[in-house]
Amino acid sequence: MRTVRPRASDLHPVLWTGLATLAVGAVLCVIGWYGMSGERHAARQLPYLASCTVPGSALIIAGAVLLTYGRNTLMAARVAELYELLVAVEPPATAGKLLTVPGGTLWHRADCPLVEGKPQAVPADGQAIAAGGLGPCPVCDPPDGR
Repeated sequence: MRTVRPRASDLHPVLWTGLATLAVGAVLCVIGWYGMSGERHAARQLPYLASCTVPGSALIIAGAVLLTYGRNTLMAARVAELYELLVAVEPPATAGKLLTVPGGTLWHRADCPLVEGKPQAVPADGQAIAAGGLGPCPVCDPPDGR
């Protein structure tokens, strides 16, 4: 069963919403500061504080949360895509040919780097594998040769 993960293209609206929310919050804070700076008495500064600065601060925090969520989700989606690409690669077919080196203790796939290009490599004996005389190579992870 494959889990559904958000794709990188699906996350752009979250990032843009976070940036827009952050920008609107900054503009509200500037308007509130400008309005409060022109008033001498605290009673006349409170409306600017309540209508611009506090909501602007809340929007800045919400925008930062949206940006963090969007970036983390985007990175997780990219990692998931890379993992799927790595897992999707299957080892090349070796036509069931298992090799061993005379005197060796392991059996290998034909494309294993430990036996590839070695002229002394010979086909692995199925009876030796079944008797436990040979073990599987940890590098190429060959199929069970019994």
